[in-house]
Amino acid sequence: MSDTPKEIVDAFLRAIMVPDPVGARVYVSPDLRIRFTGGRAMRDTSECSAFNAKRYQWVKKRIEHTDVVPGPTSDEAIVYSVGTLYGQWPDGTHFEGNRYVDRYLVRQGKIVQMDVWNDSAERMLLRAGLCDPWAAGL
Repeated sequence: MSDTPKEIVDAFLRAIMVPDPVGARVYVSPDLRIRFTGGRAMRDTSECSAFNAKRYQWVKKRIEHTDVVPGPTSDEAIVYSVGTLYGQWPDGTHFEGNRYVDRYLVRQGKIVQMDVWNDSAERMLLRAGLCDPWAAGL
């Protein structure tokens, strides 16, 4: 098992992107709280994989940087993973450059909270002709 908060998050991301939600559970607390884009609340890594399976044929992260910020106590840290997503939409169309930011609260060597933001919804609206790319920031 990895020991620094950054290593824990990196290992978690490698597992969840396979996707291997069972393997990813090694890095999370049983009390894990997940909030996906749009405020979707989840409690287990398998819910992340199931949600992604509906939204994408497949998706991967291109991590640009990872930042670690000390938490409110000595056994906590906040880890930000920032980069872009690439993959295929359900219709098989490839995409890349889809910005994301993930925020993890790591406590005593386990991820206890995960917040996920990305541009997927805006990109889907754009593909459907339902938004202006300039207004969406894309």
